[in-house]
Amino acid sequence: MSHRLEDVIALFDGLFLPTHRTRLVRGGDEPLYLPADADTPWHRVIFARGFYASALHEVSHWCIAGARRRALEDYGYWYLPDGRDADQQLDFEAVEVAPQALESLLSAACGRRFAVSVDNLGEVEVDREGFAARVAARAARYERAGLPARAEAFRTALAAFYGGGLPVVAAVAAGRARLAAAEEPVGASV
Repeated sequence: MSHRLEDVIALFDGLFLPTHRTRLVRGGDEPLYLPADADTPWHRVIFARGFYASALHEVSHWCIAGARRRALEDYGYWYLPDGRDADQQLDFEAVEVAPQALESLLSAACGRRFAVSVDNLGEVEVDREGFAARVAARAARYERAGLPARAEAFRTALAAFYGGGLPVVAAVAAGRARLAAAEEPVGASV
């Protein structure tokens, strides 16, 4: 199965540019989220160096961020680069469990292998297996309780394209239908 960045970008943009004024953008060395501004009328989920896994990871952060956070550069989160101390690493992992759990589910929808990222090349010993277990438990909880609406819509589009063999336009339509259903008011008749 071919996993071209152009396809995942087309799926994301087709689904979320019209509904949320948001695009998925191939970036440089570091990922970044930029809200729309005077120069650019859409929000940008920028993933690192053309890596497919980075694209899915950054989309996962966007799917979790609420409207207030999506108005802030990088959702208003802190980020410390490699070399975090033990306490900083624990804080990082606490923040990363949910997006990496979503990333694992999006990866599965694409038929891709997922590996957790502890993202620290410092001298602190990292419990990769423990973190992986927390990510897997959170993914299982998402499966039981349901994914955030945007994440479920994107997963639907990915699964339709990669697993169902639908063309991009049809896969986007499946994702939009899922998103519209999630946005129906409680008690609305179907």
